[in-house]
Amino acid sequence: MDSSLHPFKIFSGTKSRYMAEEICKELGVELGSMKIEHFADGEFEVCFEESVRGCEVYLVQSTFPNCDNLMELLLMIDAAKRASANSVIAVIPYFGWARQDRKDKPRVSIAAKLVADMLTAAGVDRVITMDLHADQIQGFFNVPLDHLYASSVFIPYIQSLNLENMVIATPDVGGAKRANSYAKYLDVPLVLCHKQRAKANVVANMTVIGDVQDKNVILVDDMVDTAGTITKAADLMLANGAKTVRALCSHAIMSDPATERVNDCGLTEMIFTNSIPYTKDCPKCTIISVAKLFADTIRRVHCNQSISSQYLIK
Repeated sequence: MDSSLHPFKIFSGTKSRYMAEEICKELGVELGSMKIEHFADGEFEVCFEESVRGCEVYLVQSTFPNCDNLMELLLMIDAAKRASANSVIAVIPYFGWARQDRKDKPRVSIAAKLVADMLTAAGVDRVITMDLHADQIQGFFNVPLDHLYASSVFIPYIQSLNLENMVIATPDVGGAKRANSYAKYLDVPLVLCHKQRAKANVVANMTVIGDVQDKNVILVDDMVDTAGTITKAADLMLANGAKTVRALCSHAIMSDPATERVNDCGLTEMIFTNSIPYTKDCPKCTIISVAKLFADTIRRVHCNQSISSQYLIK
């Protein structure tokens, strides 16, 4: 890299260390040394154990529950700014709280905007993230945001399967734009599922819109929480004559009883990225690393190069 540029260092929060280590391996650098000291009441303190003065500091931390991950990231940003870092870039493979992106009923918070404001207030100079739940969240930030897409790793995997009579499907109408991008790129039909929720995480009923008879179906979604929607959609596709059903989901939240539901449903395979660590026993799950995607983006950001060439589809 250009020696005239500010030196860069990469650090990690507690739960995203596995990702930071992979990114550092791709970049051929050492992961920065940092200590997080916990107090008896649950409070914790972040301390960089090496100088970051004048450096471009990359902080790798997904903000999935519990709230400690978000708080760690905020403290890391604050500590880096107070240690005279030249710039602080938050690398957030999974941006949590993103489902609360608008007021869909009276008297509710817009958590995604609040988190964006908190990161900005802490002093972040740039954010790199992947597959936001809603694209408009990019507009919640007043600092540059690089929005990556898991399609960069999913598309080659789908193509390697060499499936005949393939269709792309979405488990709900909200994901139609994402699924349509896959369908257009792969030049295959698009099928929609229309769902109605009784309440959060509970699907009341679902209807298939399109032909799946004797098709190999690929369901596309950005996240799986309790897996109620995705498994119901998979079983519905099979009931309508689908040959096989696979699911591509960027973020494996997989709250209980998600793993049990995936194991018990008709899905042939569930494909995730490693944006969130998933360690439960699920033989149907395939995990694809996005460390190279983030490493290449960090390299390009550091060298002031365009990252748009990395996008297969958006």
